[in-house]
Amino acid sequence: MQVSARVWRHFDVWLLAAVAALTIASVAMIQSAIAGNESLAEAVPRQMIYAVIGLVVIVVAAAIDYRFWSAIARPIYVVVLVLLALIMAAGFVGFGAARWFNVGIVNIQPSELSKVLMIIVLADYLARHQHEIGQFRIFIRSLILAAVPAVLVFLQPDLSTAIVLGVIWVALTFASGAKLRYFLVLLAIGAVILVLLSPLLIDYFNGPYQAGEDFYFVQRYQMQRIVSFLLPDPEAHHGESYNVNQAKIAIGSGGWFGQGYGHGTQTQLRFMKVRHTDFIFSALSEEFGFVGAIILLAVLGFIILRCLRAARMARDQFGALICYGVAILLLFQSAINVGMNLALIPVSGLPLPFVSYGGSSLVANLLGIGMVESVILRHKRIEL
Repeated sequence: MQVSARVWRHFDVWLLAAVAALTIASVAMIQSAIAGNESLAEAVPRQMIYAVIGLVVIVVAAAIDYRFWSAIARPIYVVVLVLLALIMAAGFVGFGAARWFNVGIVNIQPSELSKVLMIIVLADYLARHQHEIGQFRIFIRSLILAAVPAVLVFLQPDLSTAIVLGVIWVALTFASGAKLRYFLVLLAIGAVILVLLSPLLIDYFNGPYQAGEDFYFVQRYQMQRIVSFLLPDPEAHHGESYNVNQAKIAIGSGGWFGQGYGHGTQTQLRFMKVRHTDFIFSALSEEFGFVGAIILLAVLGFIILRCLRAARMARDQFGALICYGVAILLLFQSAINVGMNLALIPVSGLPLPFVSYGGSSLVANLLGIGMVESVILRHKRIEL
């Protein structure tokens, strides 16, 4: 698609620079975090390939008029549902869940792509009904629209991503002007359900949990994460408590300026598990200290603020909701990932945007940035 030079002059170079900086830093941190583990040696070149592909995706997505996505929002929704349904039938199983398609030398995780694609779908629906958003039927329809893929993701099982889809829905519907009392009704229903489940949960922890059984659709390892958070074991030698303890030690040992790149003891001696993915923030904090962690969070915050700025600049509701949705996605995942590294919330599988290893996550996030750039490029009518 040809785009005039007049349009490109609005390109947000600062946003691209911040994203590129984090993406490059990600490759360097993954190199350090794998700590010479030969089984993870391919992670670095793969992340480099994903980074190059993702940066190309930004340019291509920026060149495409973002309103094009509105025209194909319904087919996109169908594609999301089909991919999520197929992953349950023929997906590659890892860490107790079927989340990947094995395509030659790479594994594709549809749930990561579904986060960005559902932003498009929900933004299109809410923009089309922006004058009816006060009606309860529109509110419920948007909820159903988000709930179907969320349930499919939950059944993989992938509770954390299902929660992300729910957060995106809440953020976009609230930003669209949905009435607060509708959310309060849903919150009340959720509270009632939790109260009704309480006796079942008590019975579960007194018996089936000890026997290693699942809690209906919730896997035992997911329940274990909650238990480890509420009742941490400081002497644990394995499991969730152990890894969180090692993460806290790594962050604390970093001090103000860190132990130096490639010299973090908890990382290099491999005390931490999944240190190149879920706990890469702890590895970075150990090597670059409090100052390095603050710089990382400042860059992430800058990216999120640029997305919110794009939402304010957008020429229509659809563009504004896309930018707002991408900002919320990045903010929520960053907060959850850092929070679990600091033992403030239970462990989840959500990666740190642009930093954690993972091709699907990186490319999906860069696609989101590309769509934000597209909105910025067309934030006002271009004179011919």
